Amino acid sequence: MKIIRQLSIAIVCLFMLSTCTKSDLTLEGESQDSIDEATLISLKKSKEKPIYVTVPFKAAFLGDYQYVGPDIEVLTGLEPKGCEAARVIVDFEGNGTHLGKFTGNFDFCAGPEGYGPSDSYMVAANGDTLIVSIAGNVIQGRMDDHPEYVTSYWRDSFVIIGGTGRFEGATGSGMSDDYNSSLDINSHHNWTGTITMIKGKSN
Repeated sequence: MKIIRQLSIAIVCLFMLSTCTKSDLTLEGESQDSIDEATLISLKKSKEKPIYVTVPFKAAFLGDYQYVGPDIEVLTGLEPKGCEAARVIVDFEGNGTHLGKFTGNFDFCAGPEGYGPSDSYMVAANGDTLIVSIAGNVIQGRMDDHPEYVTSYWRDSFVIIGGTGRFEGATGSGMSDDYNSSLDINSHHNWTGTITMIKGKSN
């Protein structure tokens, strides 16, 4: 009788050990045996909320005016924005923190009362896109700290309003230090501010 009792206890212990070695987590349509450690880690990470960090943002870029004139679809090839005065379209390229070498575009209305807000984006070499917007006033002339060749300038605030890839959910803001020059037909841009983005997605 004592031996039968000991055998029963041993069988119960073995059964308990065998059930404890399997994960309680299962995926729909999968058995417990098909879940490996990598899957369990992935499941855990998917439940974690992303951590956002705020870091410095700088961008220096050169603009190439593609169009300045009436907001007419025939002329721009794009749907009108409803600009009362002029529409301005600028392609640009430069270098920036978290972007590296990038290209981009401004598309905005401009008139006597100012310009923008712009529909703008910056595209990194890998295709990740940062969406930005700027509005303000272009002032004729130059400031004392500007080079002699500056003909007009704008120092206005910009905002970061999202993006794709590493810039998904990004926010931020800063100030521009931009100007037009008598030496060329380009717009010159220097932006400084901060960007809040998912930790680990920056360069």
